[in-house]
Amino acid sequence: MATRRLLLLLKPFDVLPIHQSDNISHFRNPKLLQVLKYLDSRRLVHKEAVNFCQNILRKKLVDWEVVYRFNLCRPIHDVDLVVTIGGDGTLLRASNFMDNSIPVLGVNSDPTQAKEVEDYNEEFDATRSTGYLCVATVNNFEQIIDDILENHARPSEVSRMSVTLNSKQLPTYALNDVLIAHPCPATVSRFSFTIKKDDQSCSSLVHCRSSGLRVSTPAGSTAAMLSAGGFAMPILSSDLQYIVREPIAPGPYSSLMRGIVKPEELMEIAWYCKEGLIYIDGSHLVHSVQHGDIIELSSKAPTLKVFLPSHLIS
Repeated sequence: MATRRLLLLLKPFDVLPIHQSDNISHFRNPKLLQVLKYLDSRRLVHKEAVNFCQNILRKKLVDWEVVYRFNLCRPIHDVDLVVTIGGDGTLLRASNFMDNSIPVLGVNSDPTQAKEVEDYNEEFDATRSTGYLCVATVNNFEQIIDDILENHARPSEVSRMSVTLNSKQLPTYALNDVLIAHPCPATVSRFSFTIKKDDQSCSSLVHCRSSGLRVSTPAGSTAAMLSAGGFAMPILSSDLQYIVREPIAPGPYSSLMRGIVKPEELMEIAWYCKEGLIYIDGSHLVHSVQHGDIIELSSKAPTLKVFLPSHLIS
């Protein structure tokens, strides 16, 4: 059997231990100290998970390269598998640099502990990583990696979103969602949109004044979209879901402030503010727009091969 080549993409160890703080005198408040200890424990859990996964891989017929997600800046090629160790954010980061030729395995290194959330509920938010798209934890990583290496597991193909600005395809496909809004959240976003099929409008032209427009894939429908009042979509669907954020006096357009874009359709948005931003999968990938720009969103994008938790695809 040939040696498999892996890329390990890691969430950074970005919470410093308390004893390394330069301002320890500021942490004499017992509640604040408790929170800091909790955050530091999360850093240690993540670090131990990374070490655990690497120790498992040392026993397998694999070679791997380690990259921290903030250092990832070029397309991923020449590997057989990408393993992300962190949470959904790390998997999202990987997806922004991948085509549909390489599968990705997500490892949730710091899962939320229900008992911990209950114990600390009155003190602070003890929610850890959701890991919605992550099939593995330290508890099952070895079994899953064995199944993959022995070709006993198959990835699912998850749809992504294509973003076009003034007829030019942006280089990054969205796995989660796209937010189009004014750079200042307190400033009204002005835009119009319509749904098109075969270059013809198949919906009304909707004029909006709001705090922006969010469009999600099925994978992203349980994140910010759900929090904003949307609904969870089947993970293997190819539909897109949109919602106008905080519409101002929508009037006759009220029923059109949210909806679905089918796979054979696209959403065309005309931007009518002096400035604006397109956020792709969070705040790390941003493109500027200006008055008169035309943005098109559709699911006509390469899928992403992901090993998913069974409950998402059953």
